[in-house]
Amino acid sequence: MQTYPCLTNQFTRRGFCLSTLVLAVLFQGSSAIADAQDVLRIPYVADIGTFDPDNGFETGAMSAIDNVYEGLVEYEPGSTKIVGLLAKSWEISDDGLTYTFHLADGVKFHDGTPFNAAAVVKSFERRRDHGLILSYFLANVKDMRTPDDSTVVLTLGHPQPSFLDALSSPWGPKIISQVALAEHDNGDFATTWLNEHAVGTGPFKLAEFKRGQRYVLERNDDYWGNKPFFRQIQISVVPDISQQILQLQAGAIDAVPINYPFAQLTSLPGGLEITAAPSMIPYYLFVKPNSPLDDPEVRKAVLTAINPALWVKDAFGEFASPSRSVYPNVMLDPVNVIRFPTDFEVAKAAIAKHGPVNLVIGLHSAAPSYGRIADLMIAQLALIGVKAKAYVLPSGAAYNLKNDPNPPDLLLTIAGPDAAHPENQAKVFFTKSAPLNYFGRVLSEADAIVDQAGQLTDVKKRDALYERAGQLYFDAGIVIPLVDVNDVVVHAKGLKDLGLRPVYPPGNIDFATVRWGP
Repeated sequence: MQTYPCLTNQFTRRGFCLSTLVLAVLFQGSSAIADAQDVLRIPYVADIGTFDPDNGFETGAMSAIDNVYEGLVEYEPGSTKIVGLLAKSWEISDDGLTYTFHLADGVKFHDGTPFNAAAVVKSFERRRDHGLILSYFLANVKDMRTPDDSTVVLTLGHPQPSFLDALSSPWGPKIISQVALAEHDNGDFATTWLNEHAVGTGPFKLAEFKRGQRYVLERNDDYWGNKPFFRQIQISVVPDISQQILQLQAGAIDAVPINYPFAQLTSLPGGLEITAAPSMIPYYLFVKPNSPLDDPEVRKAVLTAINPALWVKDAFGEFASPSRSVYPNVMLDPVNVIRFPTDFEVAKAAIAKHGPVNLVIGLHSAAPSYGRIADLMIAQLALIGVKAKAYVLPSGAAYNLKNDPNPPDLLLTIAGPDAAHPENQAKVFFTKSAPLNYFGRVLSEADAIVDQAGQLTDVKKRDALYERAGQLYFDAGIVIPLVDVNDVVVHAKGLKDLGLRPVYPPGNIDFATVRWGP
């Protein structure tokens, strides 16, 4: 039996804001300088689809949801280390099937009802048993028991060394008030009500939900843990990044969490600064079957031209580095780094030998980084005689490429996992049944190695197998890793302890840790 003590995951939340009269005047909805000190104003690029922690794959709003709701465990800010949250400690049985969680004391839901083991089981059953979008996180949980109010015992159907990572994921299962679930269950397991309402245990409460306009979180002054610095979080929906930048420069908001143009990061206006952190934001190319890259010589020539070491600085400056494997650099440090060929003369000769080679690159998003990467690769490909063009796919089209009669040769996309275990990368993007195996390609030999790796608890042996499988996917021309990009937030000077986590989607500031400071 292995015992895992709770590890603290809170920053010391002290600090002060040197507010000026100008900031106070510009601050929307505030009439005093003091109000500006304890209100954080954050824009979202996209609207919140749902606030239900079980029934939506939100990305931009994860920090809001995960500061209202809490799970048993989480990733420590700035790392992939798993620490206790609502579970103060846990044990795993020697056979890897039974997880016993000992719950934190003195926790209450926002509605004042007590948090206990029954609430954990009720919340987990809601997610697992009712066909909700994120039910797969608990698919392997076959039994749940509550020996007492402060203990939860979960029994798995088969050993799953990645299980704690699943629980720690930003999309992992959260605990919802049993009373709220019962009161608002109109035969839909409260899904309609929870789209725009919330009752969790977190450091913030959802106070206002105006779809498409404004969301407000209020500090939970009865929070069981360390109190947040900010009294209120005001979230506005501002899709236009140029408008966000103007608002930040005018002092009307406090940060631009994502999509600040990389080319402008070296010449920020006074009063602004950058917080950057490692992140699992890898850009990949997925290759369709029966493309020109099926020919090994053509593929080698193309790899020579698109070698990310040639263009990563032009695209992202100091905020990205070439991917070292088909897994995010933060997730796995490979013994043998994936290598791109470098001989341009050989590449040009190969293309000349094979006649005209034309490639079409589909871009998963219209975000500026996609177009910048595509333009740089197209220019590089032209140097060896390959004609390439790129276009932005319609919204959602990337998920249906295997059924598209005329798909692009290459899909450029971010392939970020939903948890930090390599299984969450391989079985989401590469294996036969992976939900985001975009072109439906299969390499049974590599899949078998992934299955073998998924049973191991020895991290070194596990990672060696995942690395081997990843090399096979790359060598077969199924996936081409390009660059890993940092999480970059541009904000007003003095904003500290943003609590960025590698597994979170970019720009998700932790409202529980962020503060003003000197």
